[in-house]
Amino acid sequence: MKLRWGVTAVISALAAVVLPGVATAAPASSASLPIVRCEFTPTPENPAARPVLRPLPFALTRGTVDVTFRFNYGPVTVRLNRAGAAPCAVHNLANLALQRFYDRSQCWRLTNSSRLGVLQCGDIYEAEKGGPGYKFPDEVDGTETYERGTIAMGNQGPGTNGSEFFIVHSFANIPKNYSVMGKVVRGMEVLDRIVANGIIPTDPNGPADGLPAKPVKIQKATVGF
Repeated sequence: MKLRWGVTAVISALAAVVLPGVATAAPASSASLPIVRCEFTPTPENPAARPVLRPLPFALTRGTVDVTFRFNYGPVTVRLNRAGAAPCAVHNLANLALQRFYDRSQCWRLTNSSRLGVLQCGDIYEAEKGGPGYKFPDEVDGTETYERGTIAMGNQGPGTNGSEFFIVHSFANIPKNYSVMGKVVRGMEVLDRIVANGIIPTDPNGPADGLPAKPVKIQKATVGF
């Protein structure tokens, strides 16, 4: 089915979804709109793990949006930056949360090595498996850093972004290949408790990479609070 959205309709719809309370009067010209075009490409070889609609092909490039992940350990709120290098990734994550894609899902990977300390979530079936049925390009500009509290897209190679994301609980000495969406603003102590419970190793290259020793589940993801 072809999309039949005009530019003004798209910005109005985006504002209604992620900017409650903001007026949606049509701007004077499309050139001044705070949006960028996004490409969400279907992956029939890798169908959606749960029913989900692709996001609209435009993302806002102004302001922030909060997403709260209510883990079985407690809530973690991330502030996503639409004005940063990855507005399409922000738009995508908020869209998936609004469609409840992440509700009742499990985080399949936890690392805590001298190189990488992250909690990886967003895959429905297991690590690297169970996405939304589409992919979109990387949004990196070479200035990315992955310090404690960073939330970024996970991927399986260039241009394979979907639903997978990771939150850095210590630091990540990794290439600048992962689209940075924002920062944790509440709940880092929740991540610390997850790490303290340990890891069941699944990586033959080291004991600090594998399943969380106590399952980590996203009970619900909400947008805006």
